[in-house]
Amino acid sequence: MKNTKCIDVIEVGPRDGFQSVCNYIPLQTKVDVIDKLIEAGVKNIQVTSFVSPKAIPQMKDAEELVKICLHRYPHGSFSALVPNLFGANTAAKAGLNKISYVVSLSESHNQANINRSHADSFRE
Repeated sequence: MKNTKCIDVIEVGPRDGFQSVCNYIPLQTKVDVIDKLIEAGVKNIQVTSFVSPKAIPQMKDAEELVKICLHRYPHGSFSALVPNLFGANTAAKAGLNKISYVVSLSESHNQANINRSHADSFRE
């Protein structure tokens, strides 16, 4: 039997790239970018993050974007970044079954990034 090693590559551009832009990117533009990634053969995509729109206005359409992606590509592999239990629950309600939970390596970055201590992040 052949020994085959595999790695999973997760494209985070739709989440990381969209959230770092100052002006709101329309939902349809986000969908168009994700369509192009899928057409290019990308298999795993982190499409958004479930965060407070007050903190990151670019992600205010997270639920709608996930629902569109899951409807268009029911066999797609989509995930989202979540900073807390509320975000995880919202992602699950939108239909996602894959999330990435945020815990920063340093205590100070964790506090600055998601406004909570390591202990609070791990407890939740």
